[in-house]
Amino acid sequence: MKPKSLKKYCPFPPVDLPDRKWPNECITATPIWCSVDLRDGNQALAVPMNVTQKLQLFELLVEIGFTQIEIGFPSASQTEFDFVRKLVEDGLIPEQVQLQCLVQAREHLIKRTFEAIEGVPKAIIHLYNSTSPLQRRITFGGASREQIKNMAVEGATLIRQMAAEVPNTEIDLEYSPESFSDTELEFALDVCHGVMDVWQPSEEKPIILNLPATVEWTTPNIHADQIEWFCRNVQHRKSVHVSLHTHNDRGTGTAATELGLLAGADRVEGTLFGNGERTGNLDIATVALNMNSHGIDTGLDFSDLPGAREIYEKCTQMLVPERHPYAGDLVFTAFSGSHQDAIKKGMDLRQGEHQSWEVPYLTIDPADIGRTYEAIIRINSQSGKGGVAYVLDREYGFDLPKAMQPQVGARIYSLADKLGRELSNEEIRQAFLDEFVNVESKLGLLDYEIDHQDVDPGHVRCRAKIQQDGQPLEATGVGNGPINSFVNALEGLGLKDFKLSDYRSHAICHGSDADSAAYILLEKEGHAGIWGCGVDPSIELAGVKALVSAWNLLQQKG
Repeated sequence: MKPKSLKKYCPFPPVDLPDRKWPNECITATPIWCSVDLRDGNQALAVPMNVTQKLQLFELLVEIGFTQIEIGFPSASQTEFDFVRKLVEDGLIPEQVQLQCLVQAREHLIKRTFEAIEGVPKAIIHLYNSTSPLQRRITFGGASREQIKNMAVEGATLIRQMAAEVPNTEIDLEYSPESFSDTELEFALDVCHGVMDVWQPSEEKPIILNLPATVEWTTPNIHADQIEWFCRNVQHRKSVHVSLHTHNDRGTGTAATELGLLAGADRVEGTLFGNGERTGNLDIATVALNMNSHGIDTGLDFSDLPGAREIYEKCTQMLVPERHPYAGDLVFTAFSGSHQDAIKKGMDLRQGEHQSWEVPYLTIDPADIGRTYEAIIRINSQSGKGGVAYVLDREYGFDLPKAMQPQVGARIYSLADKLGRELSNEEIRQAFLDEFVNVESKLGLLDYEIDHQDVDPGHVRCRAKIQQDGQPLEATGVGNGPINSFVNALEGLGLKDFKLSDYRSHAICHGSDADSAAYILLEKEGHAGIWGCGVDPSIELAGVKALVSAWNLLQQKG
């Protein structure tokens, strides 16, 4: 933005609250949750959901554990009205769920809303009208404070009268001074008190006072000051559920909500994955999982977050971004080599599901929200040795010796750099097999057998048929094991110009494979050590094949 453009903007005024308490508070308990996906989220869609889509999303919200669900604005359209009626007439409302209906403070809309909720077991009538100076001046043509307050009080009065006449429906009442975020605090409080005077809440039957950051005008700390000021000054505080409804215009909706809870709020309205007007509503999944990461039971079940995301995307035709907290495709993925190494080490040290979660770079266990470990580490040219080792181990059962990992990593990253893109797990596996496993270039193993006849105790004789540069050869050697005897056989052919420095082996415990893997390090004067790998159903033969692989790779180095 050019400097001359800045003259049209003014800083948001702070709240006079020098003894604010919220900075020293901690979130220790869950708020009341209310999903507004079917109303606020729906009205933000280019193509609003039809009844079938709304029903599928409603069922998801119930499954997750929401007990308050704002299902629409039934006075606004026939589709909204029909959806409420379908829920009632088909008996689709669980006993524990309250249906919340939004309505403006206008008589004909209020009456239409009561027609819609006939037969609903538990309902919340959510009354609102705009209160901010900007709305008073522009939307309502210069309406006075008194006129705005009267609008709210008259709407509240009609709702109280009609609620008393509704049989077999338990009705709770909610009021929102819309645009609370830029309304004068004392005026917002005065309007809320006017509504309370009509509705007469009690501790047994509290009112919901929802304080929307309809537009996020300022920093989260100012929002927290507004909420704390309101909580301190509202009458009959124990008869009020102070509710938050943040938007994300400045990208800090989650922070504003969390600080609002520190400031004393009791309830949170939001949507799955933050769908909503402009930059969106609060993402309830993010806030709830943030609490879960601190050991707080929220009452909401996001253990199958990928499944919830699938239904959400199907119903709304919206896409969850790749870097979206918790739900995005890449949020549990590390490309950086140092990150990959730290994650691998943390995962390797895990002892059990009830152990404290302590894995670098991962705030929660992906498995707890239905994600898998398959995509935690992905490989491109920026990755490190630990990342390749992690993929080969977790996905394919190759537990590479630590000293071998840099050699393998360098080859794999070189391939990624050459291709200029990320490598799939299968590409990593295939590159490892091609470059390091059962390598037969200059030297090939045609046949191999051992016996114990005519040798000292503890020794074996190997008889091998090999091929060197296309020429078949036979070799015999005696040693203290299959590998040592083969080394001596190679020496008898003048092919031993190396020192065997390390040997490891293990069963490949992955899927239905019944193979063994062996790893051998050969060193040669004037050259860096070279690792080779052998794979075979016989662990002894896997070791011999690893030696052949390492020998060939060493020759390639000259």
